[in-house]
Amino acid sequence: MENYNIVSTNKHLMKKVDVRLDDVRRVIRLMHPRPIVLLTCSDKEGKENAITVAWSTPTSFEPPMVAVSVSPKNYSHSLISETKEFVVNVPPIDLLDESYFIGSYSGKELDKFKEIKLTKKPAKKVKAPIIEECFAHLECKVEKEVNTGDHTLFIGLVLAAYSSEGAFTNEGVIDIKKFKPIMHCGGNIFTTISDKIFKPKELKI
Repeated sequence: MENYNIVSTNKHLMKKVDVRLDDVRRVIRLMHPRPIVLLTCSDKEGKENAITVAWSTPTSFEPPMVAVSVSPKNYSHSLISETKEFVVNVPPIDLLDESYFIGSYSGKELDKFKEIKLTKKPAKKVKAPIIEECFAHLECKVEKEVNTGDHTLFIGLVLAAYSSEGAFTNEGVIDIKKFKPIMHCGGNIFTTISDKIFKPKELKI
């Protein structure tokens, strides 16, 4: 492997220490940092809301599907369960303050879109809005809800997907020099990614 000027993860050089399973936040944060997304949703009467989520993942290429994990304690959980729709909006690091605000308050108590200066626009296939300042949007219809303990996994079929012009490089990946995602480390600690691109060497067998 090339010298990337990072701490070695060679198994012979690093001593492992146990993380107590009752220290649940630290256990989960072994899988952080993770990119955050802003989920938008609405109820059947059209009341709209947004929530910041760090637990999201693609689950299928064909058909295109994604999953988001939301606690039943969150107001957005009831909206998504009711309408079976949501939009995944991917914010750039420039929206860190707004993303943290969205994740810090309940939409049951206040209209988040009125409190922060983000542009709400109609989606193409679902009733929930998109957030214009985000650089990518995936409109989803809930195909399945899975109880996974204290969270619900909403598995959504992507009905429409679009991005800011120039978001992709010629290799078909997000241009990280132009669009840097927000990565959640835990609590109120965030980071983003560097401009440097790494390509692995093929190991010979």
